[in-house]
Amino acid sequence: MTVRKGKKLTISIQEHMAIDVCPGPIRPIRQISAYFPRLSPTAEPISPNPASQLALSPGVGTSGGTSGSLLSPLQAGARGGGGTLSAASSIETSVDICSSDSDDSTALGTLEFELRYERATSSLHCNIIRAKGLKPMDFNGLADPYVKLHLLPGACKANKLKTKTVRNSLNPVWNETLTYVGITEEDMHRKTLRLSVCDEDKLTHNEFIGESRVALRRVKPDQTKRFYTCLEHPPPLPSPTAMGTALRGISCYLREWENEQLTSLEERGRLLLSLQFLPPPAEGEGEGRRGGLYVGVLRCAHLAAMDVNGFSDPYVKIYLKPDVKKKSKHKTAVIKKTLNPEFNEEFFYEISLSELVHKTLEVTVWDYDLGRSNDFIGGVCLSCHVQGDALRHWMDCLRNKGQRVERWHILANELPQTTCHD
Repeated sequence: MTVRKGKKLTISIQEHMAIDVCPGPIRPIRQISAYFPRLSPTAEPISPNPASQLALSPGVGTSGGTSGSLLSPLQAGARGGGGTLSAASSIETSVDICSSDSDDSTALGTLEFELRYERATSSLHCNIIRAKGLKPMDFNGLADPYVKLHLLPGACKANKLKTKTVRNSLNPVWNETLTYVGITEEDMHRKTLRLSVCDEDKLTHNEFIGESRVALRRVKPDQTKRFYTCLEHPPPLPSPTAMGTALRGISCYLREWENEQLTSLEERGRLLLSLQFLPPPAEGEGEGRRGGLYVGVLRCAHLAAMDVNGFSDPYVKIYLKPDVKKKSKHKTAVIKKTLNPEFNEEFFYEISLSELVHKTLEVTVWDYDLGRSNDFIGGVCLSCHVQGDALRHWMDCLRNKGQRVERWHILANELPQTTCHD
């Protein structure tokens, strides 16, 4: 605003800047993004003659008697000034979104692999074939990549499988098959396979390159499915320090809830059991054969690591409860330093079918420790009063007399009845 004081004319600072800096029609102020090349594929191309669009109209100077024009930053080359980009240099330095340096495409590389689920053996075969265009991780511009598999949910160490390491390559070829045993059809519907590509460093810690996640429900039983996936960064977790004060409490709550979910979803391992009920032999046939329940403890898989060396010394105990006389206990041998033990032992209970209906078979897996109490790993109860796979396995055994029925079971953290240490 202009204010007259006597005979002296006072000009505000806004009017002074408008007169001296913008001697012409006042145009809208350009945004900062207008001075840089756009990376979006839908962006308008830069005009080959930016002066026709960005130059302001010349005008006559006021008090100084000088005149001039305002140039945009893209016209700095016309005056020879330094510090700003010319139109040609801006176009040359623009990033191609289809190049390998862009996160929108294959910046971390691609991974090729095959998955096959065999229903008869309850096994998942993962054939890691090759990777292409991996991100360089070493000073020589190469990497020492390997692939690590992990079934989610599941936080135990035995869930993780690893390929060999290929030295000094950004296009490694593995052709290596890794197998998960004890994978049920329920697992194929609810689990996800995480494939992580890492760079091995002998002197420092291994570096993460990228990962790919595949829902196992995409794999049909007894059919091989091939995947070509682009490696991605792991999904970020919300950080309380990156949020405002009002949201930090919510973020901490979400982290605690996620940790509780991971703990509840952590599996203690798998157990392969074989059940067979043989009815008592009729008179005059099957002399020497006894009727009763045969329990076969075949093997375990993906057991939780209970020792400091990352392994366990597992063995299996079985009870047929209620056990008034306390004579139903059986134990397998202890297998040292393994998370996937094979027992192949069979135990027998002489019992009639009418009595077996009211019994509960309790099978528990323990870690043997010398000189102190053994650690409980997990267990499962089979009877007519349970649910899920345990109930189906038990009923199949009772209905199919004389037939051997095998089934994998997920070990639970706790059993309905308290199990005592030896």
